[in-house]
Amino acid sequence: MNAVVFSFRLLGTYNLVRVSALTRRLLIPCLAMVPWPFLVLRSQDAFQGEPHLPSPLFHYADAEQSFPQWIQNVTVPNSPARADNTPSDNPITDAGATLGRVLFYDRRLSRNGAVSCGSCHQQSHGFSDTKRFSSGLYGDPTRRHAMGLTDARYYGDGRFFWDERARSLEQQTLEPLQDPTEMDMTLPELVDRLSRTSFYPPLFKAAFGTPEVSADRISRALSQFVRALVSLTSKFDSCLDSSGSAHFEKTLSTQEFMGLRLFTNVPGYTRISVGCGRCHTTFAQIGNERRNNGLDELTLNGGKFKTPSLRNVAVRGPYMHDGRFATLMDVVNFYDHGVCDNPSLDPMLRDPVTGQVRRLNLTQEQKEALVAFLNTLTDPKFLTDPRFSDPFVTERN
Repeated sequence: MNAVVFSFRLLGTYNLVRVSALTRRLLIPCLAMVPWPFLVLRSQDAFQGEPHLPSPLFHYADAEQSFPQWIQNVTVPNSPARADNTPSDNPITDAGATLGRVLFYDRRLSRNGAVSCGSCHQQSHGFSDTKRFSSGLYGDPTRRHAMGLTDARYYGDGRFFWDERARSLEQQTLEPLQDPTEMDMTLPELVDRLSRTSFYPPLFKAAFGTPEVSADRISRALSQFVRALVSLTSKFDSCLDSSGSAHFEKTLSTQEFMGLRLFTNVPGYTRISVGCGRCHTTFAQIGNERRNNGLDELTLNGGKFKTPSLRNVAVRGPYMHDGRFATLMDVVNFYDHGVCDNPSLDPMLRDPVTGQVRRLNLTQEQKEALVAFLNTLTDPKFLTDPRFSDPFVTERN
C-alpha cells in the first residue's frame, strides 16, 4: 500500500504526517470538522499566492515571434517545421500560453501543494531535472528521468512520454496530475480547486472566452505553454541566417566545428560523421521515432524510447530515460563502445555490411569535440527568459 503525506498545522507550523493511501480520503473530511483551534487543514490559499503577470502579457503566439524562416518554413532544408505537432484546434495564443505558464508552476495542481510541473521540469536545466529521478509530492521517486521540454513541439507523430504512451501533448499533460507518485489529484477535484481561486476564472476567460475551468482547458493551456518553449538563440543558431544558410566554420571554434562534422555531414567538407545526425535530425536536432539504442541486452517491450531534441542537452543531465549516465562524455563513451546487442537494436547502430553492433573507435580528441559541439546547443537566453519563468517566484521569496 502506498504511503502518502497528510498536511496539517499544529501550533502555527505546517507538519507532514505519512498515512496510507487507503485512509487519506477518509481522514481529511473527518479532520476538517474537528473544532480544535490548533488543528487547521491546509487550505488552497496556503499552498501558494497569486501569480505575478506583466501588463501587457508576454507574447507567445507564433505570429508575435520573430521566427527565422528555417524553423517555420517547411520548404527550407533542415527545417523542423514538418515535425510541428501543434494541432489546428489548439494554436498557441498569448492568453492561452500565459494561463499554461501559471498552471505549469502552480503547486495547487498537486494534492498537498508540494510540487508543480516546474518542480521536475526546471527552466535552468532545459526543463528537465538534475536528479536521476524526480521527487513526487510525497517525496517518492518518479519512475523515469524527467524529459527535457525544449522544442517539444517538434516531434512529428506528436506522441509523448519516454514510451510514447500518450497520443498527444494534450493527453500527456493530464497524466502526471493524476499519477499517485507525481501529483496525486483527480481531475474533478482539480477543477473545483482552481475554480475557487480569485484569479483562475479571469485567466480561463481570457484564454477561452468564458471563465469555466475544465480538464480539457487545463490540458490545452499547458500544451500551449510547452509548445512555446522554442530555443533559437544558442551559439549554433548564431551560425544560421534566417533562410537557413550556414556559416559554421566562421562562428564555431575549431573544436566545436570538428564536433559538428562528427555529429553530421557538413556540405563542402570531407565526410567524417559517425551518424549522430541520422537520429537527431534538422537544425533543431530532433528525433522522429522511438528507438532501441542498445542500453541493455535484455529489454522489455522492445526497449524503445522517444528521442527528444538535443537543444540545451548540456544543462539537463543526467541522461537517458533512466538517468544512468551522469555526463555527456559518459553518453559519448557509451555510443563509442558500450552499445549492447539485442534483437530490437535500431539498425542505425549496426554495421550495414556485417550486421554487428557499430563501434565508433573515437579518439579522446574526437570525443571532446563532440561534447564541445553539443555545448553549442545551449541557449542561455532561453534558460532565463522571463516568458518561461515561474510567475509565483516573488511570492515564494
